[in-house]
Amino acid sequence: MARIPVAVATWRFGKEAVEDAARVLRGGGNALDAVEAGIRVVEADPNVDTVGLGGAPNSEGVVELDAALMDGATCRAGAVAALRDILHPISVARKVMEETSHVLLAGEGALRFALEQGFRRQDLTTEKSRRKWREWKQARCHDTIGLVVLDGDGNLAAGCSTSGWAYKLPGRVGDSPIVGAGLYADNEVGAAAATGRGEDIMRYCSCFLVVEYMRQGLPPQEACLAVLRRIYEREGGKVQLCLIALDKEGRYGTAGMKKGFPYAVHLEGRSLLLEAPYLVETRG
Repeated sequence: MARIPVAVATWRFGKEAVEDAARVLRGGGNALDAVEAGIRVVEADPNVDTVGLGGAPNSEGVVELDAALMDGATCRAGAVAALRDILHPISVARKVMEETSHVLLAGEGALRFALEQGFRRQDLTTEKSRRKWREWKQARCHDTIGLVVLDGDGNLAAGCSTSGWAYKLPGRVGDSPIVGAGLYADNEVGAAAATGRGEDIMRYCSCFLVVEYMRQGLPPQEACLAVLRRIYEREGGKVQLCLIALDKEGRYGTAGMKKGFPYAVHLEGRSLLLEAPYLVETRG
């Protein structure tokens, strides 16, 4: 049965991601194509200092990128971690999925694979990111681009890309390239993606848990809130993360642990920039 295509993404810069994802769907692309294209737009934007070009460097001043995508139709996934010198880690992640028998490649091996696949090396730092590194502002940026898409054929896909925690230790890997943590997709149920402190997201397998709550019958927004409540019971308010979700019927939802998480959605020809509901609000 045909579905109305939907795309949902994290943060304000997610608006350009959902718009490009929608363009790909209108052109006949599937959900996986749309996720890759939408994330590539953000990766190439030097004004986004937490993803791709101009992303926050590690403690040695080097940009290391994490990315993953997952196909809900097959539950196949591809990911790269601690990848240097490649502009579009999301596309390398797709190559990992399609051209290898692996799910995750990291560090020098991921770079070597990318070069073998024809990707070009380039310096991902910008003058702005170099200046911020030199000043060593402890901004603790971790604003991942997460994108979930439902296409007209009912296929779901999810993707993430990030430069990770600003001034992290070299080799640090967050939730974004970890299937079940930063993203998950299953055509039988739905898809989810996360943003926030990756260490917290990983420890609770957050996106897999969102999809499993939807499998049990919760709508997307309630599934996101259920995961946050579960984490809150163990961690209290010290954890900060946001979840976005989309089910196989095209219903979407999102929720943050605290106030201040914008997200973007494209539905029926319109792109909207909204703010996620937050757990404190639901607890009264």
